[in-house]
Amino acid sequence: MHQIISQYLEYLELEKGLSQNTIDAYRRDLSDFESSESVEDVNNVDRMTINSYVRKLRENRLAPTSVIRKVASLRGFFKWAFSSGIINNNPASTLEQPKVPQRLPKVVSVKEIEEMLHNNLTPLEHVMMELLYSCGLRVSELVNLKLNDIDLSSKYVRCFGKGSKERIIPMGETAKSVIKEYLLTRDLLIKKYNIDSKKLLIKENGHFISRQDVYNFIHAQGKLIHKNISPHTLRHSFATHLLENGADLRIVQELLGHSDVSTTQLYTHISKKRLKEVYFSINKS
Repeated sequence: MHQIISQYLEYLELEKGLSQNTIDAYRRDLSDFESSESVEDVNNVDRMTINSYVRKLRENRLAPTSVIRKVASLRGFFKWAFSSGIINNNPASTLEQPKVPQRLPKVVSVKEIEEMLHNNLTPLEHVMMELLYSCGLRVSELVNLKLNDIDLSSKYVRCFGKGSKERIIPMGETAKSVIKEYLLTRDLLIKKYNIDSKKLLIKENGHFISRQDVYNFIHAQGKLIHKNISPHTLRHSFATHLLENGADLRIVQELLGHSDVSTTQLYTHISKKRLKEVYFSINKS
């Protein structure tokens, strides 16, 4: 089965254009299934084998979201194997996707965003905050930005999201100003360390910004406002604040790079929840 998994991962990369992080997640999920159920021949897998695996995941008290992801990985793998003629029957064809109660994403207020932006940030930190919040970028999109992905004259950012899907996001005057200031620092670093790279974000030591660097920075900023936040919190806040200020749902969908508008609709629930909180807080006083 190991060889078949390798073929599938190659298909996801070359044919589907999925990111390396997504492919690595599929690799971990499928390898876990293979080792857990001691599967050697993919043709020997039946519905009982899969049911046994899912039961073990639940007995081990794996988070519902992780169970959902692993089941989705199996469904995708066996669907591909069947359509490719590798197996005669698809054991996951009637496998139902587990459901988990939908939780509203965590967001921060505009006031809290402003507090973080006024915390004596370096030019690099300021750029990271602006691009995560005012453009709603994912962490992977941020760290992979190249110099030519930024157009200051037309005021837009180009990024490549899930499935290498390209999208164009407008930037405001503040973001443009912050990026212009950072580029002066970047030029000095390029010369100092003799760096030959088109990557946009470079640290003071000449190394490129990593995903972990961004997580650590945003987590530290969250402590200053007494909240446990991640870079994705800023993306959630970006979407929520747009909708609260009258932006069209379809426009927000495009800006976020969501393939399905139902994913974006989740933020309308946040706006309604916040509206209720404000209403009742006013009427209590």
